[in-house]
Amino acid sequence: MTETTGFPVPAKTSTPPPVLLIEQPHPGVRVIRLNRPEVLNALNLRLRHALAEAFIQADADDDVRAVVLAGSPRAFCAGADLNEYRTATPAEIVKRGMGRLWDAIAQCRKPVIAAVRGHALGGGCELALHADLIIAGTGARFGQPEVRIGLMPGGGATQRLTRAVGKFQAMRLLLLGEPIGADEALRLGLVSEVVDDTQVEPRALALAARLANGPSAVQTLIKETVIAGMNLPLQQGLELERRAFALAFAWPDRSEGIAARLERREPCWSRQDKPT
Repeated sequence: MTETTGFPVPAKTSTPPPVLLIEQPHPGVRVIRLNRPEVLNALNLRLRHALAEAFIQADADDDVRAVVLAGSPRAFCAGADLNEYRTATPAEIVKRGMGRLWDAIAQCRKPVIAAVRGHALGGGCELALHADLIIAGTGARFGQPEVRIGLMPGGGATQRLTRAVGKFQAMRLLLLGEPIGADEALRLGLVSEVVDDTQVEPRALALAARLANGPSAVQTLIKETVIAGMNLPLQQGLELERRAFALAFAWPDRSEGIAARLERREPCWSRQDKPT
């Protein structure tokens, strides 16, 4: 017989599972994995804040030299969690500070590889567009379907997608809201490679390991120059490149890289983040 005391019994509580998983499969490589598979990794505010914090930490960690952004087999990310938008007002949207959360990802100086399997729609497609390389599985689907629910993209698609595929293809995806498959995404220049779904993460990890073993300071310089140059007229972009090229001579990796090539051996990079 169970003894009762007359006092209410507190309800059992359970800790909710993490919305983001951090993995370190190889030296210098960090995997940031979305972990809401039951809703196809839809982006709610908790996940958005976790992503921003994870990228800030990866950027500040000298032991991280490349980042792989991954989802689950069915979905990289199916977009925003609409439950958080159903009754939202303009003032509430502004208060959420979404630009700050997206910028934390965009401003990561380390090379970022998106490993895309399944759906990458809406905010999920925009999330992939923040990467430097996109490895897509044959079953991946990309698109910006916001127009179909009376909205427009708010995570950068009108700008990043247009820069990736050009005005007319971007307008088709944005105005019609129809998704495209991986092969068409490759043809349009939206992804870097298409591989079998089972090989998406192995390929992304192999590329990340290669980047982690490379001259990290110069990789950062290349990334910063490309991204900054996209917002400049051609002549200013070329001047930016020339200055960055001269700056690359301040790192010992330049001497080691040239010597290794002339001596026909593998280079031994310094991992030095500051010029000599």
